[in-house]
Amino acid sequence: MLESIFRKKDINRMLSETKGTNDGLRRNLSAANLITLGIGAIVGTGIFVITGTAAANYAGPGLTISFLISAIGCVMAGLCYAEFAAMIPVAGSVYSYSYSTMGEGLAWFIGWVLILEYLFACSSVSVGWSGYMISLCEGWGIYLPQHLIQSTFDHTDDGWVMTGSLFNFPAVFIVVLVSTLLMGGIKQSALINNIVVVIKVGVILLFIGFGLSYINLANWTPYIPENTGNFGEFGWSGILRGAGVVFYAYLGFDALSTAAQEAKNPQRDMPKGILMSLLVCAVLYISVTAVLTGIVNYKDLDVAAPIALAIDRAGSGLAWLSPFIKLGAIAGLSSVILVMMLGQSRIYYSISKDGLLPKYFSKIHDKKGIPHRATLIACIITSVFAGLFPLHVLSELVSIGTLMAFAIVCISILVLRKTEPGLKRPFKTPLVPVVPLLGAGICIMQMVALPWSTWLRLIIWTAVGLVIYFTYGRKHSLLNKQNVENKGQSTNK
Repeated sequence: MLESIFRKKDINRMLSETKGTNDGLRRNLSAANLITLGIGAIVGTGIFVITGTAAANYAGPGLTISFLISAIGCVMAGLCYAEFAAMIPVAGSVYSYSYSTMGEGLAWFIGWVLILEYLFACSSVSVGWSGYMISLCEGWGIYLPQHLIQSTFDHTDDGWVMTGSLFNFPAVFIVVLVSTLLMGGIKQSALINNIVVVIKVGVILLFIGFGLSYINLANWTPYIPENTGNFGEFGWSGILRGAGVVFYAYLGFDALSTAAQEAKNPQRDMPKGILMSLLVCAVLYISVTAVLTGIVNYKDLDVAAPIALAIDRAGSGLAWLSPFIKLGAIAGLSSVILVMMLGQSRIYYSISKDGLLPKYFSKIHDKKGIPHRATLIACIITSVFAGLFPLHVLSELVSIGTLMAFAIVCISILVLRKTEPGLKRPFKTPLVPVVPLLGAGICIMQMVALPWSTWLRLIIWTAVGLVIYFTYGRKHSLLNKQNVENKGQSTNK
């Protein structure tokens, strides 16, 4: 058993598998496409949705510090991701990196965590998209039935409760729509994403530029609200917990690495796409948070559409901006869902290709060159979670999955530098071991600050994953089959 858990994929073999036909995946993404894909994934829920709830429940106006802490951790992890993405440009992201450095057991575990990350990222952003769409429709005098605009379940201090709603129809609708676009191929998806990114970044810059004059400095006092006596509820512990919650807003560059096998020149362009998109988005996050908490008191921001609320609170002076903000948010969140769905399907594809999930998921469409079955499965599962569960439960699960993935990437850099020092590295993480250790440390620190309920859900998710691995994955692994064949040949000799 231990032998199977620690068996590793040969890096040179992984690289050879990405040459030629790529098993059907096509290299259509340029450096500009990668940067806009990164921005498309990153700029979304962190600005348009989670900013309000994190400020209201954890950090107050000091959420800007939370975003800064998360940005530092992300830059550290981003540098490590950039080295891996340039060195091993395959579709599996940190799953594939772990397979080559730490063995099959940990690779399966992190792959299973990545499924959680992308699944709940797509679901939570869909719920946020639903909030903005409902707000926009109501502004136009269109009212959807109450039993179709809320999640079926909610989680309160008393546990799980039924809301009385059937399901969140707008959230399910956007998942299906985006999945349909992805079925058209990566080139078409990248073009649509480019257009949407230009729109949403333009809208965000309008909010920052015109919102500055409506800031009430009283809303920034106190900048770090006094702790309530409970860890994570304001004060510095609240800033730390806020950093852990908003950290998943930066996971776009993580999803970007899943598209490495579809980049034209991954060794050169993947580091550029990861780091440029991350730096641009960090500046936008911090700026928007400062303006948002300056216009609206943080206590009032626990809503699904906080920027829309800020526009309304500013009065007639910014009323003209309201429809643009809502449309920008809807478009922006749509691009996040698109990239997260792309990442989710590529993770299914990569794990299936290694035999740890059924081969059904790794089938490539002959004409489109995409894993269409994996995309369909991702659409179905995501729609279920988006329709049934509330935003706050979904977002916290994404945070812990993202933090764990980032920490493992940072540690893997140290492992690979030690075990494979001679490998060709088109991009090198600077200041090793300082950068990887800081990146892993910041991620682990934020994981510790997350609520126990989030850890409990991760434990349950992990337990399910372990059952799947030991009952199916370990036996059907391609490495296992190769080992059996090699033993058989040795015996015959």
